[in-house]
Amino acid sequence: MGILAHVDAGKTSLTERLLHTAGVIDEPGSVDAGNTRTDTLELERRRGITIKAAVVSFPIDGVTVNLIDTPGHPDFIAEVERAFAVLDGAVLVVSAVEGVQPQTRVLMRTLQRLRIPTLIFVNKIDRRGADPERVLDEIAAKLTRSIVPMGRVVAPGTAKAAFETGDIEPDVLAEHDDALLAAYVAGVPLSRGRLRRALTRQSRRALVHPVYFGSALTGAGVAELTCGIARLLPAAAGDADGPLSGTVFKIERGRSDGKIAYVRLFSGTLRVRDRLADDARVTSISVFRDGSAVRSDRLVAGQIGRIGGLANARIGDHLGEPPANRGETRFAPPTLETVVEPVRAADRGALHAALTQLAEQDPLIDLRQGRDELYVSLYGEVQKEVIAATLADEYGVAVTFRESSTVYIERPVGTGAAVEFNGKGDNPFLATIGLRVDPAPPGSGVGYDLAVELGSMPYAFMKVVEDTVRETLQEGLYGWRVTDCRITLTHTGYSPKQSAMHAGFDKSISSTGYDFRGLVPLVLMEALRRAGTRVYEPVYRFHFETPPDTLGQVLPALAQLRAVPEVTEGGVTGLIPAAMVHRLHQALPTLTRGEGVLDTAFDHYRAVTGPPPVRRRTDHNPLDRKEYLLHVLRRV
Repeated sequence: MGILAHVDAGKTSLTERLLHTAGVIDEPGSVDAGNTRTDTLELERRRGITIKAAVVSFPIDGVTVNLIDTPGHPDFIAEVERAFAVLDGAVLVVSAVEGVQPQTRVLMRTLQRLRIPTLIFVNKIDRRGADPERVLDEIAAKLTRSIVPMGRVVAPGTAKAAFETGDIEPDVLAEHDDALLAAYVAGVPLSRGRLRRALTRQSRRALVHPVYFGSALTGAGVAELTCGIARLLPAAAGDADGPLSGTVFKIERGRSDGKIAYVRLFSGTLRVRDRLADDARVTSISVFRDGSAVRSDRLVAGQIGRIGGLANARIGDHLGEPPANRGETRFAPPTLETVVEPVRAADRGALHAALTQLAEQDPLIDLRQGRDELYVSLYGEVQKEVIAATLADEYGVAVTFRESSTVYIERPVGTGAAVEFNGKGDNPFLATIGLRVDPAPPGSGVGYDLAVELGSMPYAFMKVVEDTVRETLQEGLYGWRVTDCRITLTHTGYSPKQSAMHAGFDKSISSTGYDFRGLVPLVLMEALRRAGTRVYEPVYRFHFETPPDTLGQVLPALAQLRAVPEVTEGGVTGLIPAAMVHRLHQALPTLTRGEGVLDTAFDHYRAVTGPPPVRRRTDHNPLDRKEYLLHVLRRV
């Protein structure tokens, strides 16, 4: 089960209260005091925010709940994305004071798209300014109409605020149940038991979303929410004797066990000393039980475990077969990039090794190495502080950052194809490769097809070609990642394994993976050149709440930042280039006398007008054949 929310809505405090209600801990920890069970990083305790998703467990009526506490700050949306891949259910937390926030809407849209059963918990009913009825209306207007309030709040906004359960209203339930609708329209009395059964059935199918109210601080409403979790969210289904199927959703470095992979097992059983497909051997297993991870000799379907020994594991990897009936999570990619530099020049090697390990734990850091620089991708400026603190605390490397720059993308304009043949022309590689590039719909990513028979050359070479295609697309004609395209392999050829007379294998007359890794960038970039690409910039949607008398200053400032604003009853909304978002946040206090509130979220990519921005290449530049071959053939 995931706990999800906008930043500062009270997720971690609710996690502590659930653990206390279940009897796992004697007293709930406090975010302000820095003694919570899930915020274990020093920076998390210092700043009072969740940065890394954490797993903790507690029992409810004989069922073990593996609870994943996720970050709420938009800069750490990647951590939330990984949690979605393994959830059976979720609790979405909304503040009774601040109400529905942009991040709340992003999370709810994804929960609905993936059809993850979700309960909504309106927190902080005891805070001054709490308005549960207003927030309930906001939920219906901005998140979903399919909500079922489970009761009412008494004395909101006071220390005596409490939640009282009430009768279930049948109108929303009837929309998803024909028999219930017929009885409701006919005026037939509906028993409480029938309505409860319908609510359970529809909640577990993510058709409706029960809404609870309470306070994680005082404990009001948490017992009722706990009962709802046990009754209304589905328990994990999985066959312990079935084929192995699991997903890695988190990586961390253990002090003694090396790399630790957090795995949700959907089917089968994984045991210590088992060998997996990549020949990795499981050296240790811990399962979550009663608030902590305990050693075990096996991990069975439905459980989450910490697995040691998977040295090559990366986030998103599948153990065994890919899980069935799990929707694909799609969150916005990072839109900022920065150069990381060591304070001490002697630490450059250590910095590269440390960032490589961090990129294993967080692939969206997207480490790129230039000739003299190390680049990392970001969702926001807060991530710089997290990366710097992690490098200093865990690796002893002090770093500085250059000013962040916007990350653009490229999309093909048309179709282009290229081919190079083994032994013909000035092709120095023992390989034949032909590739075609076609544009694909926005948001579709990169597709890869074969127009040759799979057995036309060894599978290992086929795999090298596909992997190198995806790597090469990280830098297009202007140096940006190429996406929303389909790449088709049209020609293949290789020199079979041969031996020189009276000698062993001779790689000078036999193809190796090196030949295909070297040739693919030349062919693909030529095909891309013939197709042409266009550069697109990320655009954010913003919502600006500001006093009406400041609009005279706000609107001209937005125009200068290339924003397209629209004044509404609730403030100013519109679109703004990602490159201008940070400047807008900086100008906010001055423009609004410190009274403005700004929320931004990625919306889409739009074509750049004018000369396209160019990013410095790190790939030996296959667009310049002579320069590329000199580097790849090590003649420089």
